[in-house]
Amino acid sequence: MKFPEKQTLKDIAQLINCDYVGDADFPVLGMNEIHVVEPGDIVFVDHPKYYDKALQSAATIVIINKKVECPEGKALLISDDPFRDFNALSNHFKPFQASDKSISDSAKIGKGTIIQPNVFIGNNVTIGENCVIHSNVSIYDDAILGDNVTIHAGTVLGANAFYYKNRPEGFDRLLSCGRVVIEDNVDIGASCTIDKGVTGDTTIKAGTKIDNLVQIGHDTVIGKKCLIASQVGIAGCVIIEDEVTIWGQVGITSGITIGKKAVISAKAGVSKSLEGGKSYFGIPADDFRTKYKEIASIRKIPEILETIKKQEKK
Repeated sequence: MKFPEKQTLKDIAQLINCDYVGDADFPVLGMNEIHVVEPGDIVFVDHPKYYDKALQSAATIVIINKKVECPEGKALLISDDPFRDFNALSNHFKPFQASDKSISDSAKIGKGTIIQPNVFIGNNVTIGENCVIHSNVSIYDDAILGDNVTIHAGTVLGANAFYYKNRPEGFDRLLSCGRVVIEDNVDIGASCTIDKGVTGDTTIKAGTKIDNLVQIGHDTVIGKKCLIASQVGIAGCVIIEDEVTIWGQVGITSGITIGKKAVISAKAGVSKSLEGGKSYFGIPADDFRTKYKEIASIRKIPEILETIKKQEKK
């Protein structure tokens, strides 16, 4: 997320009431999660396991809960609670705006687009030409839809990221101020849920077709001309490359990549990145050849046990 205007290190430190290391006029241009940071961005880190990753990332400003040596060309914000302060900055630069209309006055809707009854369209939404948005669809603030997009009834674009910090008093939610971006010629079935990015975009690229009852987590990027069947669940920060096919009830963990033209069969559980151009099934998912060898080996276990018993009797 980029700020409307350039800030300084001192400005940000005053907003969250913390000390800083670096030039008071050090430029601050935005804030992002670590997987999408760019120079000028703030990133936060609150666990020693990830200190080095944050300090060595593309981010040039790091909110951190320990005094450490500041890398050259960067600045630090020393906070007793980086998670809290990242939320405070999100709330300051991108506060929630309540709607008082079903279709916001700030929404832009292209020529030839059909909006069925009982649709909600939030603030600053852009919808392209010749789209069809069916009844009871909710499109949250800042979403962008291209041309020739169809969205069926009951689908929600832009709900919060499922991202929490476990505190003694309960789970603390990381505020979401990103977007959902749907490119041209995408079809989305009924009762799908596509969460917005925490600070960046959840993106569905051109020509992809999504069946009913699919969940797509925050900051996930789905490539061009993918097919995703019903009851697939995709966690946050997943990259699915072009022309991937995912059949029903597949579950995909966060932060992994599915290669181009991979096919994942129904009910598979994907816990690691998968190479493109292959077919996968099972829990955990693996390519067909490997999985069938495993199944063949398992089927031989009774025979092996029987052989062992006979040998023991001799």
